[in-house]
Amino acid sequence: MSDGAVEVSDVVVRYGAKTAVDAKIAVDRVSLTVPRGRVLALLGHNGAGKTSLLQVCEGFRPPDQGTCRVLGLDPIADHDALMPRLGIMLQSGGFYPWATAAELLHLYASFSANPINPDDLLDRLGLRKAAKTRFRRLSGGEQQRLSLAIALVGRPELVFLDEPTAGMDTEARHTTWQLIEQLRADGVSVLLTTHLLDEAERLADDVVIMREGRVAATGTPGELTAAAGIDLLEVRAEPALAPVLPFPVTESSPGEYTITGTLDAAAIAEVLAWFARSGAQVTAVNTRRRTLEDVYLALTAEKAAAR
Repeated sequence: MSDGAVEVSDVVVRYGAKTAVDAKIAVDRVSLTVPRGRVLALLGHNGAGKTSLLQVCEGFRPPDQGTCRVLGLDPIADHDALMPRLGIMLQSGGFYPWATAAELLHLYASFSANPINPDDLLDRLGLRKAAKTRFRRLSGGEQQRLSLAIALVGRPELVFLDEPTAGMDTEARHTTWQLIEQLRADGVSVLLTTHLLDEAERLADDVVIMREGRVAATGTPGELTAAAGIDLLEVRAEPALAPVLPFPVTESSPGEYTITGTLDAAAIAEVLAWFARSGAQVTAVNTRRRTLEDVYLALTAEKAAAR
């Protein structure tokens, strides 16, 4: 059995003329793996190629080049065998607008041999009061929660979540996060896209950042933020010092020095060595490591600078 729930290798997706030089390349030789029982967050701006790549993984279109295996199967050739094992949450509806939330969820539960109790999902996702409301009259957040419930009701082995908390309030967002964490604990694999970087940092075991159809960075959230380094160092010492360092230094309050920049271990040692040489008594040192959002924005800035 394959180790990956999803295995993408050198996938290319083109739009327009397939072989013409001016054909638009939406996905450009992307490779990634979603390990079984883990959550992978696929990040990138609109137009980065995320949706096109998801369409390949979900079996809605073949790649123009490369290969894709989902739960060890070809998502196009083995589509009928694969679909009962997948849960797919789309970013927008596509459901019959006059059916109620409960009717839709019970309908999709009937397609599964061993569904989760639909009423339990309605309760878990806070949809009990909206159970008899027609889909067209649900709020955007309620439609998202119903779409999530429909993706989960068939007990899938692998779930695709496209912007799962878009339009949700804070309480619903946290409920959804808890559900995704429970999926992972139950051994379900999850491939999600999100524009909420705090969501990705909390939920994802692995992160792939796409930029202009290519993979710009990959790793665990910890690996990506560690590689970005520390960007703020706070040192408490005697007031009115004038540190001479190759980094911006401000004394925000008497004896409170803030050093900013991309600070690796050698840079931090250099800062502390200056205080030691000056005979200053350092009473506290604090660091701030870059977040996943910092890493993402830095990659975006690189893109803008390259133009």
